[in-house]
Order: sequence, then structure tokens, then C-alpha cells
Amino acid sequence: MNTTEKGLLHVAGIIDLAEANMLIASGFEFLGFPLMLDHHKEDLSIKNASAIVAEFDNRSTFFLITYLSKASAIIDLCRQLGVGMVQLHGDVSVAELQQLRSATPALRIIKSLIVRHDNFKDLRDELARFAPLVDAFITDTFDPLTGARGATGKTHDWNINRKIVEISPVPVILAGGLNTDNVRAAIAAVHPAGVDVHTGIESEDGRKSPEFSRRFVSEACAAFAASA
Repeated sequence: MNTTEKGLLHVAGIIDLAEANMLIASGFEFLGFPLMLDHHKEDLSIKNASAIVAEFDNRSTFFLITYLSKASAIIDLCRQLGVGMVQLHGDVSVAELQQLRSATPALRIIKSLIVRHDNFKDLRDELARFAPLVDAFITDTFDPLTGARGATGKTHDWNINRKIVEISPVPVILAGGLNTDNVRAAIAAVHPAGVDVHTGIESEDGRKSPEFSRRFVSEACAAFAASA
């Protein structure tokens, strides 16, 4: 992942092998497994997630999404899964990130920036501290009702995202309440390097919908092409 990458398509919350196959066929490039979480229930076990990764070998990029904050624990879980990319949503310190980067220089690291209604100054400070140690940032939503940091199904102020994109030296991926109806507008407003979706393409049964998945990819790709 580098600063010139554009049009990245991330999807989180893979349930099983069939869903992974469908999402890859729909056009998603990066598939994430949320594990070791705080406010959310895991979709599947570490064992089942690692089995899916092994099934695909190098044909797709799978990654870990976690709230773990210690470098040693993050490294151990990435190795268990067999992934070379991690998205960090926990309170990870600069020291732990330095240790993570030093111990696993090939690991692609994405750090979350959690958007609240009035915290741009704090986000700018976080960006400055962490940018030298990460490959990308992902902006996501804070839910004051539950305390959840990400995977809330809620949008946030895209103007804050646009400011973050403008000052970030590394790619910024937009998440938070994206779906087939708003992803085109979100990309036009924010100009992110990529977008991430979870609940926004799920049916009522909690599984990813093939129709919604294809529409999301189509809408996102059209928006990235228009903003190129």
C-alpha cells in the first residue's frame, strides 16, 4: 500500500468461505476478519478464519481487524490467521506501534482514526504521531450510545474526513455507515484512497447480500473513476 493507491475496496465481517467467495467475485480486494473485539460480537472463530485464509492462498488479501493494543499479541494473532495486514482500532501507543513495525517490517498496518462530532484537532495530532509508523489510516464512527469505535453502521461528518485526507501523508480509507445508496456521494465529498463497508451490504439475516455487494462495488468504482 502506498500513497498513490486509489480505489481500494475493503469489506469487513466475513462469515464463512461461501461469503468470501461471493465477495471476491463481486470485486472486493481486501477482506477483513474482526477478532478480539471490545463492543462487538465476533463473526467466526480464529480457527475458522485461518481456514478461509488458507483456502485462498495468495489469491486475495485478507486482514485482521482487532482492538488488541500490544505488539506481541497482534503479531501472534496475525501469524495464527496467516495474514500480512492488520487494521488496529484499539488504543495502541506509539511505542507499541514502533515495536510492531520493527518486529514485522513487512506487515501492512492500518490505524483507525475515530471521528466524533468535534475532535478534528485530536485527530490531526493522532495523524502526526502515527503516520510515520503506518501504511494507511481508516476513519470510522464513534457511537456515544454504546461507546463503540467503528462497526456502528453510522456515518459521521465527511467534512472532517476531507480535511484528514488533505493533510495525511499516507492513504486514508473511509468507513462508517457506508452502503449502496451513499458510497458514491461519500467518495465525491471525501476523496479517500478507499472505502470500507460492513453492515451496509448485509441482508436482514446478517449475511452479505450478493446484490448489495455488486452494487456497492459498482457505485464505488464509478465514483473513484469520476474523481480521478
